[in-house]
Amino acid sequence: MSAAFRKAAKAQQRPHRERAQPAGRTKLGLLEKKKDYRLRARDYHKKQNALRALQKKALDKNPDEFYFKMIRAELKDGVHVIKQPKDEVTPEQVKLMRTQDIKYVEMKRVAEAKKIERLKAELHLLDAAGSGAGRHLFFVDTEREVQEFDIATHLDTVPELVDRVYNRPTIATLQRETVKGPTDPVHLKKLAQQRKNQYDLLRQRIEREKAMFVITQKIQTRKDLLDKTHKVKVKKETTTGPAIYKFKFQRKR
Repeated sequence: MSAAFRKAAKAQQRPHRERAQPAGRTKLGLLEKKKDYRLRARDYHKKQNALRALQKKALDKNPDEFYFKMIRAELKDGVHVIKQPKDEVTPEQVKLMRTQDIKYVEMKRVAEAKKIERLKAELHLLDAAGSGAGRHLFFVDTEREVQEFDIATHLDTVPELVDRVYNRPTIATLQRETVKGPTDPVHLKKLAQQRKNQYDLLRQRIEREKAMFVITQKIQTRKDLLDKTHKVKVKKETTTGPAIYKFKFQRKR
């Protein structure tokens, strides 16, 4: 009962509070409370323990001990930074690496060119340069023929097939045979979209092949600049071409 009585009495007693800073000592700053002292004491003892551990490590150190960070690290703004090793590469090795880079890019460019030729074989009426839709010119002798000119009659086909640039049979062929291939508008629209996608893919591959050719030229230019021959820049490097240099002529032995 005594323990229960003490707990009950302690619950009823007035809580202990630390006194505030007296008014006459306000100019000296805030009065340190116990919680502030505990934080300061904990920080002080932590630093003392770290210094004591470093002193013990220094006393126990072997004077003949060596490890590579002694010479590979340097102090910058109080922080140890590992020195980055410098790559020792000879000019001959740089030329060999440039040659390997050129061979790799050229191999990828040739593979891209083969894919372009394969796509060209699959598509009809290819416009690789992307200059726009093709035109079909008809020549007549008089103005009257221009006014009376009929494309369907001139091409000997029906008006429904005039807009076709491929698979456009003549009237005689239509009388003998039926039109081969899909005639449903929905199916024709689907085929036109597939053809457009193929043309877009072909255009992308052509642009990629041109970009690889420019990269090859730029790498070759950087490789040529490794020679110590006197050179003068004639044209700056652009996104579509390498820089152009004029080298001093040297007679080869």
